Amino acid sequence: TLMPVPVISVVQMRQWENATWAAGRSPAAVIKNVGRLLARRALDLTRPGDTILILAGRGHNGDDARAARPHLSRRKVALVDAVDPRAAAREFSRRIQSAPRRARPKWIIDGLFGIGLNRPLDGPWKTLSDPINQSGLPVLSVDVPSGLNADTGHVEGAAIRADLTLTVGAPKRGLLNAPQWVGRLEVAPDIGLIPCPVVSELNWTLPEDFAAWPPRRPVESNKATFGHVAIIAGSLGYHGAAVLAARGALRAQPGLVTVEPQPSIYIPVAAQLHAAMVRPWRAGRPLPKNATAILFGPGLAADKLPATLKRELRSHWKNFPGPMVVDASALDWLKPDATPAQAVRVITPHPGEAARLLGVTAKEVQANRVAALRQLSRRFSHCYVVLKGNHTLVGRAAGHIFINSSGNPLLAQGGSGDLLAGYLAGLLAQPACQNDPLTAIRFAVWQHGAAADENVQWRCNLTVEDMAQDLGSARP
Repeated sequence: TLMPVPVISVVQMRQWENATWAAGRSPAAVIKNVGRLLARRALDLTRPGDTILILAGRGHNGDDARAARPHLSRRKVALVDAVDPRAAAREFSRRIQSAPRRARPKWIIDGLFGIGLNRPLDGPWKTLSDPINQSGLPVLSVDVPSGLNADTGHVEGAAIRADLTLTVGAPKRGLLNAPQWVGRLEVAPDIGLIPCPVVSELNWTLPEDFAAWPPRRPVESNKATFGHVAIIAGSLGYHGAAVLAARGALRAQPGLVTVEPQPSIYIPVAAQLHAAMVRPWRAGRPLPKNATAILFGPGLAADKLPATLKRELRSHWKNFPGPMVVDASALDWLKPDATPAQAVRVITPHPGEAARLLGVTAKEVQANRVAALRQLSRRFSHCYVVLKGNHTLVGRAAGHIFINSSGNPLLAQGGSGDLLAGYLAGLLAQPACQNDPLTAIRFAVWQHGAAADENVQWRCNLTVEDMAQDLGSARP
């Protein structure tokens, strides 16, 4: 099993580095590795012939940025050594304003200041940071956006606004508190340090965590081998949620999918699904007798729904022996009831739903997402919680909490959560996945974000239907 990548403080990062030097590894070798990884990311972001502007400070952060230069093959590289901020600002201005448009840099690599910054940046540095932030050019920051406190996420006088931050070794705490400065956060864990000696409650998800997922399907198998997910979803005006949840479930490849929408929308739901079985929901009818997982909630938002539907949800929550996922409107119907021993229960709130369940504001949830997740899990029988948002969290009342690393703002569309809920339930229906529910949940969340990441590389008008096509196809 891979060790989790912990979220750490600056002091812990320094201790890790010092332990590495004591073990006989050299800072120069690590800087070389960082430069190579940084260059690989910059090559992914640009095309042959593009210009990349490197801003390098006097410390190790600048050394990391300079170390990328030899590896930027078939790119034009302009290096600005930023020892004097005013001189660097003049040089930056010359390269941006005086250059022909086609010769302007396509990306800026920000290597001005790293985690060692221990003082606010004064006025002269603003003469450099302001033009960079106003240039409209995308910025790739090394380890931390220059000027950002890596422990708190606060701006130290002046800071560079990054579009992408490639942090090295492990994520620093402050990077999770300042998404508007950090941009997309990526981690380069293998830079030549010894194994991380730090253990943290908060851990970063890497694609490599899922090298053995999903579990291999045995050659000798049939539909029953892979479970049967029952989806109670969809009401008048919200039939698409049931369709998207079913399509998400089918992408997880359980043996069977049964969808039960409200009777008023049976026809449009059934007409759009071919591989799933569809039958109108009816009060008192038992679940399919071979159901191995339940999804309850997507699209159950119509004004007048039968009271029996809510009672049915609570009954399944208390009694169903298999995994159950509760999403969307149905979250508000839950009661803090006990559940069968060892039964897997998952809730998937966004911050607004989490706030309603806890009786607080969404702003309070966002101010301490970890505490909100723990509290929700305790309230609802120590269930698993998928707290959605930028860096979706997955965890329970105790134990590790995992930060999802995939996804982008194009996930913020109606229907995106329905797709995720279906995919998650489709995985948890499978007996092989039920052996490790936490990894199954994390894998579902990661694949959902990865489907958006995959699409955004070549499509600027991504829809939820596009994601449904690619869901589950990302290679760890």
